[in-house]
Amino acid sequence: MLVRYFAAAAAAAGTDEQHVASPTVMTRSELEQLLSTMHPVAPPGEPTLAQVLPRCSWLVDGIAARDPHCPVAPGATVDVLPPFAGG
Repeated sequence: MLVRYFAAAAAAAGTDEQHVASPTVMTRSELEQLLSTMHPVAPPGEPTLAQVLPRCSWLVDGIAARDPHCPVAPGATVDVLPPFAGG
């Protein structure tokens, strides 16, 4: 799957996007845990990804995934969107 990070999530992950190999469907919560373990240390001056992700909105293939048990297919595109100033 393709995970695209925006704003504070990109800063914490140290990248704008990454491919995550998953042979099976996982929940959004499982993906969040996996991403946190893939990026345990933040760049200097940034919060860790584990600190940022709980505040984020998630889109799976362009559809809001508010439920942490929402399924995420191996070929999905996932957008991780932290709260933005002014909106």
